[in-house]
Amino acid sequence: MRAGEVDSASRKPPSVLSPNRRWKSAANLAWQFAVLVAIIFAIMGLRPGQVSGLSMEPRIDEDEYVLINALAYRFGAPKRGDIVAFRHERSAPSVYLKRVIGLPGDRIAIEHGVVTLNGVALKEPYVRFRDARSLGRVAIPPGHYFVLGDNRANSDDSRSWGFVAGSDLIGRAMFGVWPLDRFGALR
Repeated sequence: MRAGEVDSASRKPPSVLSPNRRWKSAANLAWQFAVLVAIIFAIMGLRPGQVSGLSMEPRIDEDEYVLINALAYRFGAPKRGDIVAFRHERSAPSVYLKRVIGLPGDRIAIEHGVVTLNGVALKEPYVRFRDARSLGRVAIPPGHYFVLGDNRANSDDSRSWGFVAGSDLIGRAMFGVWPLDRFGALR
């Protein structure tokens, strides 16, 4: 054998992880990824929430997980059509999700399930099941919002308990995240 040559019999085989060590390595990587995602969500003001109830069907299903942007309304006011998360003292769950229909200063009326906003009937393609309830004209006070569930026939909302104060808003529901077939932006 010449100088600098290596005897092929003395070479060590490349390092191979056992299946058990490979699994532990993948689990460790997944754990690190989950922690990183949680940190990014916290910095961006995103928090997960699980939906309880049927009031936002068909867009948001019961037991679906959504991401709520808790910083959304610190830099601007809700817009008509936003799906908002808010606290409500009369509710069994601590957080509700509903769609903003009326803004401060708007006039809302509902006649046999048809919502009018400032005298004009709303086009609401997100509503699957209307109901026949009516509500006389109301003016939304400053700092408050009129919210309704998309599943009007099965929703406890501003028709029942009135306006939502801006101070009770937690944030804007932005994305459906679980189950995966429901993944996507909420509109």
